[in-house]
Amino acid sequence: MPTPVPLQTFAWIATHPWLYPVLEAVHIVGIALLLGSLFLVELRVWGFGATLPLPELARFGLTLSATGFAVAAFSGLVMASSQAAELIGNRAFLLKMLLLSAAGGNALWFHGRGSLRLADGLARLQTLISTALWLAVVLCGRWIAYA
Repeated sequence: MPTPVPLQTFAWIATHPWLYPVLEAVHIVGIALLLGSLFLVELRVWGFGATLPLPELARFGLTLSATGFAVAAFSGLVMASSQAAELIGNRAFLLKMLLLSAAGGNALWFHGRGSLRLADGLARLQTLISTALWLAVVLCGRWIAYA
């Protein structure tokens, strides 16, 4: 059985002169890619940009969103590992993790019911929930430093 890594092992990341700021910048780029492309697809579900075919826009936009999520998740995990002991007690961080789970659940529900194909009233409600959850994730992420 492997030996658990002590929480302090990655603490040097937070104090590195350029690594942590670079990780923060990468995290922001990932969030921008995730939310920017997701929001375009959600607007299309609402009927904006009706000349753009939804399946093609969704395939492109959601691929960019998934890439943005992967970049943000990786950089976020590395940053969180550098201050894990502090974050475990940080309410904004814990709320952010809860909201991320809810956003993931909403995405599973959206795609599981075929909401892109249906583009109905419930799909539009799901996009509103998605936007609200992701904005709350961003706000909580920003609030971590002040909580």
